[in-house]
Amino acid sequence: MGCRSHVPGWHKKTLQLQKEGKLQIVGLIQEQHPDRCQLFMQWKQLDWPVLVDSLNLLGLSAVPINMLVDEHGILRSKRASAKDLEAFIDTNYEAPSVNTKPPVKLSLAESKKRAVRGSRNAEAWLQYGDLLFLNSHEKPERLTTAITAYNIVNQIKDTPEAWFRKGVAFRRRFESPSRQKDDFQNAVRCWGKALSLRPNQYIWRRRIQQYGPRLQKPYAFYDWIREARKDIEKRGEKPHVLRVEPRGAELAHPSKKFDTKEPEQKSPDPEGKIKLDSKLLIQTEITVAPHKIEPGKSVRVHLNFKPNAKQKAHWNNEAGLMELWVEPTSELKVSRKLTQFTGPQKAISDENRKLEFEVQLSNDARAIRRWELKAYILYYVCEDVNGICQYLRQNITIPLN
Repeated sequence: MGCRSHVPGWHKKTLQLQKEGKLQIVGLIQEQHPDRCQLFMQWKQLDWPVLVDSLNLLGLSAVPINMLVDEHGILRSKRASAKDLEAFIDTNYEAPSVNTKPPVKLSLAESKKRAVRGSRNAEAWLQYGDLLFLNSHEKPERLTTAITAYNIVNQIKDTPEAWFRKGVAFRRRFESPSRQKDDFQNAVRCWGKALSLRPNQYIWRRRIQQYGPRLQKPYAFYDWIREARKDIEKRGEKPHVLRVEPRGAELAHPSKKFDTKEPEQKSPDPEGKIKLDSKLLIQTEITVAPHKIEPGKSVRVHLNFKPNAKQKAHWNNEAGLMELWVEPTSELKVSRKLTQFTGPQKAISDENRKLEFEVQLSNDARAIRRWELKAYILYYVCEDVNGICQYLRQNITIPLN
């Protein structure tokens, strides 16, 4: 089910049948962030129960699809049309003559024993990883064990499902208290590997495009959220709170050409005179989506900057703006050379700061093993250990493959 494109139309077509008690609707979403669909349902005033399949356990390669299940729980149609629905409603299905046993539900402990006992059983390890992921909401540390289980699957057999689900687990851990360095980049890499093994998998391709460049986007993924919140508030309701706010790439609209903004801008520190952040008071994390650039193609670079907690560092917002300068090359164009970040109103803060820009490699780029961009970030930062506040520079190398 695709929340944005499919739900309202299907709801309208079946509303009378629902009111008459002839049809019950259950939604199923293939979302990394299911609470965004919850906000959409609130916006459109839909009250269906919605199931979540972030791991793509159903093995769907495309959405939306309509499945028809009769009163005995038997699937009668996998891709139903309006005509199929009419026939389905008018048919009285007989109960099956043979009693079928429901599938056995394994506990985490039982699933682990099964995987360890059959150490070369890829399916058992895949199921164990899935159960760990599905039971990670209250215990995010289970995501690390799930990633290990998916690694074992791929050691036994290179399995595209395991690659995709490992990417989902990495991205979930990126948004959890158990977050580790490069989780976001590892998620993108895993999705890319899964897609290379099964290139016609629409669901997996969309997961990369969600965070990728505008040239490769089929549509803006979450540009409706602002309108939804406004309409919900007009009704006197409080919009459903999102655990992870969409930003940057997730809100960006598709583009048919690579846009270069403000090419006349000049480097704020061309001679490198600003003192380097030798203590790394600000920690930098880089994610590129897709994970490697190809001739004629573009990628979106996600940069995350976070004060170093071990150094008790924090942003100084009174002195000036944080600035990112990216140096293009003859073969690598950038959407923006200079990006400025305006901090919060309070004098000091310790939030993560995120900046994004896009890079395009020329069609006639020479064949080399490694593409990279040079950049630097300028910021005002304070170190609580001895109370010193400074204006510092950090040089950044951005790998593009």
